[in-house]
Amino acid sequence: MSPSSGAAPPVATDTALRFPLASAGQVRREVARQLRQVPHATAAFLLAVVLLGLGAAASVQVPRLMGGIVDLVSGESDLSLWHLGAALVGAAVAGAVLSAGGFYLLSRLAERVIATLRQDMVGTALGLPTHRVEDAGAGDLVSRSTDDVAELSSAVTETVPTLSTSVFTVVATVIALFGVDWRFLVIPVVVAPVYYVAARTYLNRAPGRYAEERAAMAERARRVLEAIRGRATVRAFSLEDRMHTRIGNASWSVVVTAIRARTTMLILNVWMLVGEFLMLAIALGVGYHLVATDVLTVGAVTGAVLMIIRLRGPLNMVMRVLDVVQSGYASLARVVGVVTDPPVPVPDSGVDAPRGHVELRDVSFSYGGAWAVRDVSLTIGPGETVALVGASGAGKTTVAALVAGLRVPDRGEVLVDGHPVSALSDRERIARLATVSQEVHVFSGTLRDDLTLADPDATDAELLAVLERVHALPWFDRLPEGLDTVVGARGIHLEPVAAQQLALARVLLLDPAIIIMDEATAEAGSAGAGALEDAAEVVARDRSALVVAHRLDQVSRADTVLVMDSGQIVERGTHDQLLALGGIYHRLWSAWTAGA
Repeated sequence: MSPSSGAAPPVATDTALRFPLASAGQVRREVARQLRQVPHATAAFLLAVVLLGLGAAASVQVPRLMGGIVDLVSGESDLSLWHLGAALVGAAVAGAVLSAGGFYLLSRLAERVIATLRQDMVGTALGLPTHRVEDAGAGDLVSRSTDDVAELSSAVTETVPTLSTSVFTVVATVIALFGVDWRFLVIPVVVAPVYYVAARTYLNRAPGRYAEERAAMAERARRVLEAIRGRATVRAFSLEDRMHTRIGNASWSVVVTAIRARTTMLILNVWMLVGEFLMLAIALGVGYHLVATDVLTVGAVTGAVLMIIRLRGPLNMVMRVLDVVQSGYASLARVVGVVTDPPVPVPDSGVDAPRGHVELRDVSFSYGGAWAVRDVSLTIGPGETVALVGASGAGKTTVAALVAGLRVPDRGEVLVDGHPVSALSDRERIARLATVSQEVHVFSGTLRDDLTLADPDATDAELLAVLERVHALPWFDRLPEGLDTVVGARGIHLEPVAAQQLALARVLLLDPAIIIMDEATAEAGSAGAGALEDAAEVVARDRSALVVAHRLDQVSRADTVLVMDSGQIVERGTHDQLLALGGIYHRLWSAWTAGA
């Protein structure tokens, strides 16, 4: 059934479009893979474990030696105060140094993993099809590569030292308590279930709430980016209040989800207070019994109680950092969700040498609601220029995106040189297609770096030649260091016309068979209009061109003009033929010439 016969367009839900959250198994496998990429990771990890174990064993001797001081004062010990003091200082210093060395190695290893994971995520995102990134929302990807990576790095920085030292201290303390008297083990036996229930209660609720918080932050980022990128449209249609409300609602959603996430931590604190009370009460009861029955000295019991009091700190720290761990894990799952299913490079299709032939066969496309393009068929022969005109929202840019392979049609075929454009490898696509839109980006770096993105082997003479062909020499000659001048965000800010000429110069260096210009001369209404129009004509000469433009003087020179309305081609022909037809194009041309 064709779209025109009444079939509804496919509906894509917001959750289906977004990048997924990685499962626990995927996170484990990805972290393990990242660890394998770090040189000597296994040796560093084992050394860190040894150092942390020795540091915890040394630190747990501190309360035992303090108990020995009590026995010395009460006359139940023959050791001198100097010996006990020296041993106490030695144990404290050894514990601090060994523990510091251990968590330094762990922190260094964790930061290396985060760095490589971030590189993999950015590399994966750059390799994803443009339509996949746009469907998921640029804000989602930006949030994952900035907020989530920062949250993960912060969580590792905060939790690795705490968790490593705390876990080893707890284990060493339990072993030391058994060495003092086995009956002290009743304390962890009774208290452990309390902490276990507290942790399970927290973990059952926290992950979902933290994931909601991160998703809300992504939505806020999307709303802000949407407002910034569309600021011209926002101002033109006086949408400031509406966009402000949307951003405010998204920000409030972040507040609400953050409060819900932190509430789980407050409940955890109540459980921790119960655990601390039980631990101290049982310790005092057992200690009293052991002293009363002459099983242990007061100093030995004092040392054991000091160990237990000291145990409260590591246990509380472990429980408290669960808040940070869960937030960090939610961010880790979002980061891994991008890299867990990397794009598979498309192999060469075996297409012949570039000819510049484009064909759309009954193409329909939807963004998830109404049809944006319906039953569009067109052909662009080698060296031919086809222009698309129509009102805003008619589907012109969507057709351009489909031809460029940035969008995949829901129905129909988009063929380039006889092959589906989605089946072309990157190498084959670059040799055939290049797109210049109204909004072009000037990368930070020297002008030479910006140009050689299209051809890394281009000589300075070739760079100057393409700049001359796009009529960029007037502003180029004013640059203080020529091709070595730093442009972009960290250098000289190029005017819109100059930025467009730079983009057109890159296309000449790339030398594709097909050029797609989507409002590429929109800045021609400002100074330099003639130069920009001539530059676009130079680029389109001797190659196939699809031109989307509101400037009808440029359209009038096209071999074929297609008029779009409501996602369909309603008129086609040459400029003169469409004027004689007296339809939509005739009205557009009349309005254009009157305005001109």
